Amino acid sequence: MATVNPLQFIQQVRSEVSKVVWPTRREVMLTTVMVFILAALTAVFFAIVDILIRGGLQYVLTYFG
Repeated sequence: MATVNPLQFIQQVRSEVSKVVWPTRREVMLTTVMVFILAALTAVFFAIVDILIRGGLQYVLTYFG
């Protein structure tokens, strides 16, 4: 394993960070809103599935019980 001079390491890190394409404020806001919307839709979907399963299970238990 090659050892790297700390100063050289910092220079390499700075050059790599400068290559990063940072998102704009608008892109960050849009993706954040999308995450919240999709999380809400997922929660609604699983709530509906839960209600359907619970209703079906209650029907089966009252029918055979």
